[in-house]
Amino acid sequence: MLRALSHRNYRLFFAGQSVSLIGTWLTRVATAWLVYRLTGSALLLGVIGFCGQIPTFLLGPLAGVLVDRWNRHRVLVVTQVLAMLQSLALAVLALSGHIAVWHVGALMVLQGLINAFDMPARQSFVVEMVEDRADLPNAIALNSSMFNGARLLGPSVAGALIAVLGEGGCFLIDAFSYLAVIASLLAMRITPRARTHGPQHVLTELKEGFQHAFHFPPIRTLLGLIAVVSLMGMPLTTLMPVMASQVLHGGPNTLGFLMAASGLGALTGALFLASRRSVRGLGGVIFTTTLLFGAGLMAFSASRYMALSMVTMVLCGFGMMVTTASSNTVLQTIVEERMRGRVMSFYAMAFMGTAPFGSLLAGVLATNLGAPRTLAIGGAMCLLGAAWFRMKLPSLREHVRPIYQRLGIIPEVARGMDIAAERTGPRES
Repeated sequence: MLRALSHRNYRLFFAGQSVSLIGTWLTRVATAWLVYRLTGSALLLGVIGFCGQIPTFLLGPLAGVLVDRWNRHRVLVVTQVLAMLQSLALAVLALSGHIAVWHVGALMVLQGLINAFDMPARQSFVVEMVEDRADLPNAIALNSSMFNGARLLGPSVAGALIAVLGEGGCFLIDAFSYLAVIASLLAMRITPRARTHGPQHVLTELKEGFQHAFHFPPIRTLLGLIAVVSLMGMPLTTLMPVMASQVLHGGPNTLGFLMAASGLGALTGALFLASRRSVRGLGGVIFTTTLLFGAGLMAFSASRYMALSMVTMVLCGFGMMVTTASSNTVLQTIVEERMRGRVMSFYAMAFMGTAPFGSLLAGVLATNLGAPRTLAIGGAMCLLGAAWFRMKLPSLREHVRPIYQRLGIIPEVARGMDIAAERTGPRES
């Protein structure tokens, strides 16, 4: 379950990120609570979410091209330093008592610009930290467990810290937490990548990336599913303050507990993926957990009791995390190395880039229909997305089988058995 930690560079990254991500979750909860405290508006919560995520959608393809060209290690050092400065600016404004919603919106746009480059660089850099490709699925699963471990601890701590230190205190702690990941990155020993193709015009490489991603059915379908789940499911985070205060009649601690419950489910899902020995069979897992996420979202929208809401949030966290991390694992396995940055930028667009439209849509719908009905609609759309993916799954398995055979994921001795089993539904993807 921990085999990826045998690689020194990945071990350093894991340690630094584990600290930094707790601070990141402090800021996420504190930002949502600050905006809702200042405005009392579900619509403005959606607008702020839109501001923080739209740059990833607009700049994602260009960022992917540049990440494939640049030194990914250096890109990550720069993005972490800039993110630290962004959190520090939030802290100064909040602690001085001068912060306004437009300040938050502007700084969220800056964070979105940073994330547009950070996400594809981070996802692509995993391969450089883990020399043995067989450990790649485990590294991705451990990344998810690290993220969701912080998601479990961060929101619950944030609820208490907001009450004691205010939102500005959370922002300041987050700023200092970036020092851990910056130090870990600087301590790494990285062998520079050798480019197999000379650099072409940016537009040429951009077109090449689009063709590679959207002309190959497995990549296209996985990106489509993630886009649907993100667009319709991610507003859960945007509307969480409304559910905590208006539906469950709680405060910042209630918000923290709900997000921690989601983090517990997600951490459980990450540990489940880390325990798997192979990428094989993840297609069926993705279908099942997308169904689980949609059902959990609809159940949460109908709950009016804290205990039941926390149970449904565990289901949502498990389903969302396993769906996205499994899709990431399959994409990282089947993509060509020279296209990795571009494909992972499309993944970032599908995962984070569609979320701003979901946040904006959720804000509008919640203003007119209420937060519970908005979340119920999102859950229903996720169920439809799962059904669509299930229809595509047999064809996708046929496309990825040759890649898995070439990589040795399907052993030579198993090929005859896999071919013989085609009529009953192969299980490679």
